[in-house]
Amino acid sequence: MATGVAPAPLPHVKVRGGGIGLTKSVDFAKVLSVPGAPRTGSSRGRALVVRSSSTESDTMELEPASEGSPLLVPRQKYCESIHQTRRRKTRTVMVGNVALGSDHPMRIQTMTTSDTKDVAKTVEEVMRIADKGADFVRITVQGKKEADACFEIKNTLVQKNYNIPLVADIHFAPTVALRVAECFDKIRVNPGNFADRRAQFEKLEYTEDDYEKELEHIEKVFSPLVEKCKKYGRAMRIGTNHGSLSDRIMSYYGDSPRGMVESALEFARICRNLDFHNFVFSMKASNPVVMVQAYRLLVAEMYNLGWDYPLHLGVTEAGEGEDGRMKSAIGIGTLLMDGLGDTIRVSLTEPPEEEIDPCRRLANLGTQAANLQIGVAPFEEKHRRYFDFQRRSGQLPLQKEGEAVDYRGVLHRDGSVLMSVSLDQLKAPELLYRSLAAKLIVGMPFKDLATVDSILLRELPPVEDAEAVKTCTQKIS
Repeated sequence: MATGVAPAPLPHVKVRGGGIGLTKSVDFAKVLSVPGAPRTGSSRGRALVVRSSSTESDTMELEPASEGSPLLVPRQKYCESIHQTRRRKTRTVMVGNVALGSDHPMRIQTMTTSDTKDVAKTVEEVMRIADKGADFVRITVQGKKEADACFEIKNTLVQKNYNIPLVADIHFAPTVALRVAECFDKIRVNPGNFADRRAQFEKLEYTEDDYEKELEHIEKVFSPLVEKCKKYGRAMRIGTNHGSLSDRIMSYYGDSPRGMVESALEFARICRNLDFHNFVFSMKASNPVVMVQAYRLLVAEMYNLGWDYPLHLGVTEAGEGEDGRMKSAIGIGTLLMDGLGDTIRVSLTEPPEEEIDPCRRLANLGTQAANLQIGVAPFEEKHRRYFDFQRRSGQLPLQKEGEAVDYRGVLHRDGSVLMSVSLDQLKAPELLYRSLAAKLIVGMPFKDLATVDSILLRELPPVEDAEAVKTCTQKIS
């Protein structure tokens, strides 16, 4: 596994506002300084290297999460403690009359599914959600007609004594965002498509000047919305989606957590330059592993920069039923145990009010873990690498003196897992299958994620023992 340390500062890396500037794809074997070289995406065996704003160290080590993986794991602080749950300290962001941040309860939210132009149906849906106990409701606003309907929706809800904060979900429409900021309490922008065109999945190359011009374009398009939010006291979510990164970001950073983070930081720097701080971040992906990695990488960068903005947690397109809840629990639950997250949404393909209960359950678990500071005493990990993913490996069988068969070759060196089975175990098939980590359906064994790959019998059962022979020859599907 390749590792490397990149010296800083690099001549072609720019640091703006005391934070991370532009980055380059640097080969571990040989660090080259090539000012003016075209910007290209990262490739296998390479790592994106950034300069931290911290004065304590001018270098930062990055390691691939596993051989051939596009994920990069920062070997730096990404939560308050890796041994117990301690909620990360954040500033307070006001969304309407609801305070969001580490000094306040975990906030719960969901999103309407109705046509926004259908005011009556949308109002009815928001009321059902509010009655279930949600703190915020997000409504998609695609165009001018939907933006006009938002004023009616807000006024109707106020007349019915529903003051729940409303969040506008904006894509590809800066002018629509400006319009709806006059009535809604929070604006969600997607850095991947707010100012950049819709991704065409083209391979692009940029010089430093080209890239700076793109950033200037983003600032020109995005700044009016920031000023509008300041004027009206609105909140904002800078919400990156793994599935909607721009061609510009993907051509340079790749379709990766690093690209997600840098896309959001570009917009955050504009907010900070305009002295606007009433915003939160989100790093959503349909893959919980990518989602967790992106949030941790974002928080690591915020620790380096001295930022304390709250986090909105969620897994996109989680699905429905048990699968959707499990997928969200894996991603959101992992980060809650890290002490990260200030508001959550469990995205299910079900009526929006059905998302509230799983949201509340996760929020309660995260709050309880933080309050009790559940964890373990600090220790030195000697058996596994907690910061990345590696294929499991089994122990090769020992060759006993006098044995005719060479058992050392039974376990393949690629990490397949073998289990030695005795004749006595064959007498109790159900217990045997459970010890093999197979799942039983109507008494029949089926292979699961943790099921062993092979079994080893050092002696065969007697022919007359029909039950043992049957168990021995039973195929685990």
